[in-house]
Amino acid sequence: MTGVTLENTIKKYGDTQVIHDIDLTIEDGEFCVFVGPSGCGKSTLLRMIAGLEETTGGRISIGARDVTRADAADRGVAMVFQTYALYPHMTVEENMGFGLRMTGHPKEEIREKVAEASRILKLDAYLKRKPKALSGGQRQRVAIGRAIVRGPEVFLFDEPLSNLDAELRVDMRVEIARLHKEIGATMIYVTHDQVEAMTLADKIVVLRAGRIEQVGSPMKLYEDPDNKFVAGFIGSPSMNFLEGVVEAGAIRVPSLGNRRVETSVSLPEEGRAVYLGLRPQNLQITPAESEIRLDIRERLGGVSYDYLIAPGGEKIIVETRSKEEFREGATVDLQFDPAEAMVFDARTEARLR
Repeated sequence: MTGVTLENTIKKYGDTQVIHDIDLTIEDGEFCVFVGPSGCGKSTLLRMIAGLEETTGGRISIGARDVTRADAADRGVAMVFQTYALYPHMTVEENMGFGLRMTGHPKEEIREKVAEASRILKLDAYLKRKPKALSGGQRQRVAIGRAIVRGPEVFLFDEPLSNLDAELRVDMRVEIARLHKEIGATMIYVTHDQVEAMTLADKIVVLRAGRIEQVGSPMKLYEDPDNKFVAGFIGSPSMNFLEGVVEAGAIRVPSLGNRRVETSVSLPEEGRAVYLGLRPQNLQITPAESEIRLDIRERLGGVSYDYLIAPGGEKIIVETRSKEEFREGATVDLQFDPAEAMVFDARTEARLR
């Protein structure tokens, strides 16, 4: 197994540049997740590593080898796609061993490798079935098994769970985490789902418009985001951002009745616009005569999400585990510890510390 290094990596389509000077090191055996909104360049970057997209500039290395111009078949990677891409006329066993048969491996070696992959993925009972007799989750496991059989240095996953229903996605997340733990391979995983990123990754790479916004462990990005984009993207439900103005060493927040919030953050000059960032679980609501109205309450059993509307039309989400009921349409007040708030410059969106 080995790591992956990208140095000043660029991708252009004609005059349009979609990947901008990416510098990134993925360590040997690391589970790295590329995450970001649609169109941010995460799948393009993955395909560049795989050799399915030509690299316009910079360098891509797998281990000590420069593979920037190498053919996809010579890079030592295996890719699992969003679609399963299984041959419908072949059995599970035949699908998993097909790549090795095409490269002339001995039958006994193929049989052993398929058996090992089947054991890891718990597919022994399905080896003689054809894809039409499998569930979506089982088909995805076969696609992963086909990658395992090849014995690659690096596994690449391109949104492999997006075609599955919610329950199967949870099951497959656990399967993939267990797979990484068992085989210890370097894995690069693309998703737009930050829950997948948080639960699977050793390292998350947050992308926006072809650029890296921040790299770090899941909890590092959650607890210490560098900017408003990362803070809003990592965490579910997403962080609330309330507009504020710096006044007399504090932040005046119009949507909270012009409440002054004092913070230990180094604030910019007087009159500068900022955002006050508050995670839903750090807010509490209390009954009060105010201009903040409870619009909708989502009850999910042990936890509820309250959707509030502030006087300026701002939407605020509060996570609560209290059994106290507030009727929809009631006016409420918001309480929070200022030490748990984050502050972002409204002009640059950079985090103020």
